[in-house]
Amino acid sequence: MTDLDLKKLKDDLWHSADILRSGAHIAANKYGQPILGLIFLRYADILFKQHKAEIDKEYFSKKGSRAERTYKEICVEKCGFYFPQHYVKKVDYTLDECAYFESINKYPDTALKATVIKEAMQTIEDENPRLQGVLPKEVYGQLVPEEEPELLSRVVRIFKDIPENIEVDLFGEIYEFFLGEFALSEGKDGGTFYTPATVVRYMVEVIKPEAGEKKFLDPACGSGGMFVQAARYMHRHNQDADRMKFRCYGVEKEPDTVKLAKMNLILNNVRGEITEANSFYSNPYDAVGKFDYVMANPPFNVDEVLYERVKDDNRFNAYGMTKGTKGKGKDAKETVSNANYLWISYFATALNEKGRAALVMANSASDSGSNDLEIRKSMLRSGIIKQMVTLPSNMFTSVTLPATLWFFDKNKPEEQKDKVLFIDARNVFTQIDRAHRKFSDEQIKNLGIITRLYDGDIKAFDDLLDEYKNKAIGINKEYYESQINWLLERFPEHKYQDVIGLCKVAEIGELEFNEEGEVTKVAEDSIADQGYSLNAGRYVGVVIEDDGMSEEEFKKHMKDLNRDFEIYSNAAKDLEVAIAKNLKELFGD
Repeated sequence: MTDLDLKKLKDDLWHSADILRSGAHIAANKYGQPILGLIFLRYADILFKQHKAEIDKEYFSKKGSRAERTYKEICVEKCGFYFPQHYVKKVDYTLDECAYFESINKYPDTALKATVIKEAMQTIEDENPRLQGVLPKEVYGQLVPEEEPELLSRVVRIFKDIPENIEVDLFGEIYEFFLGEFALSEGKDGGTFYTPATVVRYMVEVIKPEAGEKKFLDPACGSGGMFVQAARYMHRHNQDADRMKFRCYGVEKEPDTVKLAKMNLILNNVRGEITEANSFYSNPYDAVGKFDYVMANPPFNVDEVLYERVKDDNRFNAYGMTKGTKGKGKDAKETVSNANYLWISYFATALNEKGRAALVMANSASDSGSNDLEIRKSMLRSGIIKQMVTLPSNMFTSVTLPATLWFFDKNKPEEQKDKVLFIDARNVFTQIDRAHRKFSDEQIKNLGIITRLYDGDIKAFDDLLDEYKNKAIGINKEYYESQINWLLERFPEHKYQDVIGLCKVAEIGELEFNEEGEVTKVAEDSIADQGYSLNAGRYVGVVIEDDGMSEEEFKKHMKDLNRDFEIYSNAAKDLEVAIAKNLKELFGD
């Protein structure tokens, strides 16, 4: 399927959402559930059909022998779950094909169709323990309103039109597309379950997850997009990688979002667990020091976390502890007024000795004071913070202000231990509409290559240039040449260098200490000199209107121009007097 074919398919499928919006008796923020459920059902239907001949062959070839296996065992091995072929309908106790779309589609445009879908989904859940309670079985009855009983049938027919020879991996992409569209339509609430895919892809591009028996944690996993993008990255960079060895561990406290995440993992053939819990008070995976990768977009500025329940937890206090605040009233309990640094500490402590992490955080956390400042100092001195990136505004549905990406690396090379790479990406974006932005594929690669160059990977830079050169043909010539120019203008020697307005490597810069261990001397323009701020804008400088000048250079240039203007203005006045004098001498008054 070509990119254009896939885009048309997505647009056609999205029409189902328009149909539900106009006629379903369902809340505006709930119509995503039945559609995502039907995507899963159609995926299960097609995946099983594509493997059925293979499953049948293995089952019947070994039937009656010592190597005989059950049909269910073979199906789980091939498909990742068991797709029961038949079930007994409760409506009339007859045998029916389970969840085949053609069998669902043949039922009349009545409430019976909703019942059949519910019973088929229930049968799939009964046969697959990890799908228990996940599929949105109960909602389809609301899609057969009395005034438009054919509504559900119209939606089912749209999904039946998905070609049965489609690459099943594309279902994961379709599911992610729908999650993104639903997040946009729900606005701020959509941001609670979905992180824009291009932001996640850039995060993955930086931490470079490797294939193999790796453990991946997201303690605020939403719909599981971090896991999906990490698995896709590994597959793109190692076609032979066994994604079955890559295991994901997610925590999410919203029950409906847990269901979205579980379906997302299955649709993308990602193995893992999603636990419904509050990450502040629950540690279902005994997280400290266990994970190869941690990625998350946790809720910002959470308050009212009970201090007593987190203060002695090693996940949160390894680098220092956020201060509690006593509430008002006789029975008020001490709480953490802002939990940003609980999250930040959690991600750092969950890493094993070679672990890497990427997280989205509010800009304000980069230079917040009090106990947060002391935690930040401790983390800087430990050498775990590798990179800080300021994102453009309007990248998220939930916040319009720029957010910051934090990157941790427990195995930084010695020469990077006392340094942090700062990237200001506020001016790197592609406008989607008036209120939303994203990264293009090339912007993700261009930003990612900065980290590669910082790590000394010159080959990756040259490979990217070659990729763009090979694509710079025909109607794409001008576009890819602009990408080549963007890279070579900033890194002309094919190696890392600080670029005003874009990137800067800053040292921590603590030079001298007194007997109490307090810093008494710091290096100029170092992180310590900037009050241990991790705000990229403080270090990279400002480029004015793409003229290549920093703010200080621009000020000097303007002063020089003003001085020249004054000189020329005075000269013009002198010239004006001389001309007037000469005219008077020639012609008189």
